[in-house]
Amino acid sequence: MAKVLIETSARHVHLSEEHIKALFGEGATLTHKKDLSQPGQFACEERVTIVGPKKSIANVIILGPARPATQVEVSLTDARTLGVNAPIRESGDIAGSGGCKLVGPAGEVEIAEGVIAAKRHIHLTPADAEEMGVEDKEIVSVKFDGEGRSIVFGDVVVRVSPKFAAAMHIDTDESNAAAAFGTVYGEIVK
Repeated sequence: MAKVLIETSARHVHLSEEHIKALFGEGATLTHKKDLSQPGQFACEERVTIVGPKKSIANVIILGPARPATQVEVSLTDARTLGVNAPIRESGDIAGSGGCKLVGPAGEVEIAEGVIAAKRHIHLTPADAEEMGVEDKEIVSVKFDGEGRSIVFGDVVVRVSPKFAAAMHIDTDESNAAAAFGTVYGEIVK
């Protein structure tokens, strides 16, 4: 029985260097606020507003470091609120995804694509994957026995890299459905 930490990944934005400058001004850099569970990833002091055709969501956290392409990760509830198309995709797979406007203190940018609902996934090191009996890109299920809301998450993609730390990521809709609050663990089932 392979247990894995389950973390809730709330709505957030990854910005390209070009968009950091456009939103926060020439010479701007992301300000490290706190480390995230994945090595090298961090929450930033900076925030943006996501603007969709229907509504806006203000004060959205940016995660660093900068990426080659801007990506906005929202829950499906957020996507409905904004009025944008957010296909369920792995991080980085933004071709043909939804677009939106991002507004910062120094400017705004329109992205034609980049809005996704992140596919639920598990980050593992090669050693963790071997110990748990899973492989990179394998699709598994994870059983979670929550307080009054047990659930099995299907279609969970395993992502293996020596740069990762063992953790499963779900969005806020999924976390709320399972009442998966605080430090919780699930069991990988095949």
